Amino acid sequence: MPETIDWPLHSQPRKPRNFKFFFLIAVLVVLVLASRTAISYWVDLLWFRSLGYGEVFWKTRGLEWGVFAGFAAATFAVLLGVFTALKRAHRDDLPTTHTVILAGQSVDLPVATVLRVVAIVGSLLIAVVTGAAMAAQWPSLALWWYAPRTGGAGDPIFGRPLDFYLFTLPAWQALVGWLMTLAIISCVIAGVFMLISGGARALGGRLSSVVPLPWRGLSATGGFLLLVLAARVYVDRFAMMFEPHTIFSGVTYTDAHVTINGLLFVCAALVIGAAIAIATAVVNLRGRWLAAAVAPAAICYVIVGLAGWYVTTFLVKPNQLDRERPYIADNIEMTRQAYALDKFAQHEFPAETTPGAADPANNQATLQNIRLWDVQALKDTLRQVQEIRTYYDFPDIDIDRYQIGGSLREVMLGVRELNVDKLPESSRNWINDKLIYTHGYGITMNPVNGFTPEGLPTLLLSNMPVQSTVPGINVTRPEIYFGEMTNTDVYVKTGQQEFNYPEGQTNNLTSYKGDGGIVVGGFLRRIVLAFDRGDLAKLPFSDDVTADSRLLMRRNIRDRVAALAPFLSFDQDPYIVVGDDGRLSWMMDGFTSSDSYPYSATYTLDGQEINYLRNSVKVVVDAYDGTTTFYVFDNQDPIIAAWRKIFPGLFKDAAEMPSWQRKHVRYPELMLSLQAEAYGLYHMTNPEVFYNREDLWTVATQAGMGDQGEQTTEAMEPNFVLMNLPGESGLEFVEILPFTPANRNNMIGWIAARSDGEHYGTAVVYDFPKTRLVDGPQQIEARIDQNAQLSGQLTLWNQQGSHVRRGSLLVIPCGKALLYAEPIYLQAQRSPMPELRLVVLALQDRLAYAPNFEGALASLFGNEGSTLSAAEAPQAAMTTAAGAPKVESQGSLISEAGRDFSDYQRLTSEGKLAEAGQKLDDLKRVLDKLNAAAK
Repeated sequence: MPETIDWPLHSQPRKPRNFKFFFLIAVLVVLVLASRTAISYWVDLLWFRSLGYGEVFWKTRGLEWGVFAGFAAATFAVLLGVFTALKRAHRDDLPTTHTVILAGQSVDLPVATVLRVVAIVGSLLIAVVTGAAMAAQWPSLALWWYAPRTGGAGDPIFGRPLDFYLFTLPAWQALVGWLMTLAIISCVIAGVFMLISGGARALGGRLSSVVPLPWRGLSATGGFLLLVLAARVYVDRFAMMFEPHTIFSGVTYTDAHVTINGLLFVCAALVIGAAIAIATAVVNLRGRWLAAAVAPAAICYVIVGLAGWYVTTFLVKPNQLDRERPYIADNIEMTRQAYALDKFAQHEFPAETTPGAADPANNQATLQNIRLWDVQALKDTLRQVQEIRTYYDFPDIDIDRYQIGGSLREVMLGVRELNVDKLPESSRNWINDKLIYTHGYGITMNPVNGFTPEGLPTLLLSNMPVQSTVPGINVTRPEIYFGEMTNTDVYVKTGQQEFNYPEGQTNNLTSYKGDGGIVVGGFLRRIVLAFDRGDLAKLPFSDDVTADSRLLMRRNIRDRVAALAPFLSFDQDPYIVVGDDGRLSWMMDGFTSSDSYPYSATYTLDGQEINYLRNSVKVVVDAYDGTTTFYVFDNQDPIIAAWRKIFPGLFKDAAEMPSWQRKHVRYPELMLSLQAEAYGLYHMTNPEVFYNREDLWTVATQAGMGDQGEQTTEAMEPNFVLMNLPGESGLEFVEILPFTPANRNNMIGWIAARSDGEHYGTAVVYDFPKTRLVDGPQQIEARIDQNAQLSGQLTLWNQQGSHVRRGSLLVIPCGKALLYAEPIYLQAQRSPMPELRLVVLALQDRLAYAPNFEGALASLFGNEGSTLSAAEAPQAAMTTAAGAPKVESQGSLISEAGRDFSDYQRLTSEGKLAEAGQKLDDLKRVLDKLNAAAK
């Protein structure tokens, strides 16, 4: 008798037509999802074509779809084949029917038919999921398929060339992972068949005298699983080449002498076990032979583990440095190659302490380009004086160099972008958001140390329309349709005039004149675009949008480049460039990376662990029409060479970049920060010094401000400087970072990354004498805080409705010395706009400050004003024009000081910071007179 199971139902019995209804609903859902996907792909194709990259779309989708189809089909065939084989092997043990009770009635279900449907549907679902998972890994598989086999010297352990680790090994790991999934699912299917057929045999009393339970299918699939495990163990041996350890990364002494060879025995044991398992299935032996198949591998694995423990404990640890020395050397060499640290030049820097060592007469270009505008302070100021309307914003400040007045100057640029989220709520509608408020407008430019008498930036480019005070720098196309805040789609060339910029009580209007974007076209195309972009309720019925109108999508430049080249990583800090023709363009740095470079240490880049990095690509995006161009700047990078082979139409040579754009290429901050982190450890090329961490460096730290206003310590960020490098004659735009010894505040060296001409992409490290103690940023900050006269002044400013903001401390090599500079701003509580009040300059043994840079510089290199020697107290004396002492009564001086202080408090509370600063200067002079009188 067939087995009968009573499955009570907790709902009302459904009529057959209900089943048909739900089936139709499921079909419709699938069709809707499929059509939505097809429409999305079609719109993507239109977008790629609008940029001239239609072939990139087809190649990318062809690779992705090809991987999906291939692995999905293979998965479906394997699983359905496994099911068919298992069903055939168990056909004598399976029940013919299975009785269930539905709505009080017995229904006989044919087991074979049910299993066939379950097998087909289950295999199809698993195939789709597996195919999608493998399709996500199409970059690894594409690199393996297309990458040139360069060969070259093999690694010191396996003798494999570099391209094996960058291209072949990731593909092997993906394939083994896929096979492991199939093997596990096959074993699960076999286990299900064993339970079903075993239960039927037990109920029917037909237990075989040879095999108590039907182990044949499980033995066969278990053999398959053991073979895949053998392949995985074999492949995982190569991953030991970049496995991190406490002291270094890569293969260790124990790995080289025990583990790697021992795992080969484990592989062999797994193959033997697979043969035993398959023999168990063929000969129809008892199930315990399946356990015997696993035993050889388990025993080998335990033996290898014990041998490794013995070698590590009794041979390596007592003599770790001697045993690991060659492997540490390999790790140092390969890590330096992986992050291009081996290309760093190394020089000595004397770091002398006298003012004469700074040689100000021969370093005027460096001194005149010291950045006194702190990025955040300038951003807050521009938001007050240049936003013009509340819906504009300056999301970032960029630093670059331009020819101004016949000389190269360092400047700061801000892009005035439109933030639709800041529009008044009453103005938020589809027409305004999509057709009228479509773009930002213009930029600001100011010298890094330019200030007006009121403490505001000296603007070279400003206002709307853009006004220029510098001949040769003009903005002819100021509209920002593509930027950092352009996160919405817009329609241009419509019946509506676009808002350009405010003009008194009226608005200046414009129409888009570029060729960027997707042509809306006829009604059917409009419907499809509306469906994809979520505009079905508005776009099809808008009279303003015509067939010639254009859809601008993916206007955020980060999203734009990521969609075109998802296999690259990008610096998240793009910067704006003013072209010789007056057009605005964005520049971004693109990187190739890998996590499988042999013997290289692992670091984190944007949340992703990598052990190889190259800045191989520069991307230029036109801010008006969105034209996006990729330029290759590192032809030695094997990864970008492989991608160029896959997408030959996507990349151009660096030589094809226009000369005006080439002048603004710079060393990426992200690259230098990561290299500096690695160099702090891997500048030690001696394995013994490396092992003992005798000369460990870290990026210098500075005082910072937390979210709650508390004092914090943070690593310094790269600082762009126009300077003459020691031993070089020309002025260069370089990016510098200072180093300190680990857990100490004094400086030990600095790195300069070069951006100009033939030196682009190179870096120089300057080491300080080991016998000289050079103050670091934290120590200079402490000297500022400990100066009685300066700290007293800051304390006064922090009272009565004002707040002192200290800018970032800059460390600038100047001549043979180091110059430290920190701007100090005063900000009224009622006004978010800071104004520069003091500039503090310091050398190793001198500290000076003044209301402006020129005064502080004169004080630092002379003996006047606020110059404060580290060993001396401040000196002050008031004289008449004839030079005779001027005598005033102490009481009158005290009264005058009281009046000045009261006036200072009143002006500060009113937000009149410039006048308050003058009163504070008057108060200081009176206090100096009192000090002189007291002496």
